[in-house]
Amino acid sequence: MNAPRARVARRPVHGVLLLDKPIGLSSNQALQKAKWLLRAEKAGHTGTLDPLATGVLPLCFGAATKFSQMHLDADKAYETVVRLGIKTTTADAEGDVLSERPVSVTPEQLDAVVQQFTGPIAQVPPMHSALKKDGKALYEYARAGIEVERAARHVTIYALKVLESRIGTAQPAIKMVVDCSKGTYIRTLGEDIGEALGCGAHLSALRRVRTGGFSEGQCITLEALEAMSETERLACLLPVDALLPEHVLVTLDSENAARFLSGMRRRGPWPDADHVAVYAASPRALLGTARVVAGELIPVRLLSPLEISESQAQQGAMEQSLKQVNETLAPGA
Repeated sequence: MNAPRARVARRPVHGVLLLDKPIGLSSNQALQKAKWLLRAEKAGHTGTLDPLATGVLPLCFGAATKFSQMHLDADKAYETVVRLGIKTTTADAEGDVLSERPVSVTPEQLDAVVQQFTGPIAQVPPMHSALKKDGKALYEYARAGIEVERAARHVTIYALKVLESRIGTAQPAIKMVVDCSKGTYIRTLGEDIGEALGCGAHLSALRRVRTGGFSEGQCITLEALEAMSETERLACLLPVDALLPEHVLVTLDSENAARFLSGMRRRGPWPDADHVAVYAASPRALLGTARVVAGELIPVRLLSPLEISESQAQQGAMEQSLKQVNETLAPGA
């Protein structure tokens, strides 16, 4: 009989891990694996990727989970392969084939369709999605064989570029890069392009290459993370304020920082701003987010004193570990 698996001792971990999600895992499965490797107490992700999809998946730990919602609104970029001529139940390669049609598409027709789907467009969300209706995810209705009415959603395709066209082959497909707004369903986009070309289509591959300011080149795989020591894993974390790159910065002295952290509004010579990241001056530490209205700094999301002290302790431990490594590697050591 196998011995019971040892229980992992959890600990407070704060920061953002940019994961290159592998194919075959759901976003939550990938999150749980990374959470286990870091022994983190609290974690969340910033928007799902289908099991079929790979690529950029920012994972938030500890205090960073308070700001993960902000990153859900970020623009995204994807590389995708759209298989022409075959329509499936899920609009991707995991679904059953609904119909097959011959593909007779000219380069001129493809260019025209690309233009048609660039800019503001309306999409009907797919049945196989996590979008909820009456408190139930659409994919739950789909698995039960029920199709429900969905209202069209307006999204923006900022750029749609064909990287490779395999129209005249035995398995006709197009490879594209899609730069889009939040809420865009790439499966629906591929299916709609297939309909516009008159042949139907589904996604055979999907990779998120950018979300907000985070790109695939910054990401780490689960395999690489697993091969690391605990110190190396922690060193992969970005600070919590990596989620707040567009926020206006406001720094408070110790007295005002303490009052702000207790939820009190502060007055100062600040211009109006909807998104503000507030810091303590010494030691420098993120206190939370706020907005400024008529010179008044109004708290929005605050870190707790415990989260701040734990983040500082984590950073201090990392710096000490790096110092010891550098001393060990120094000539003559």
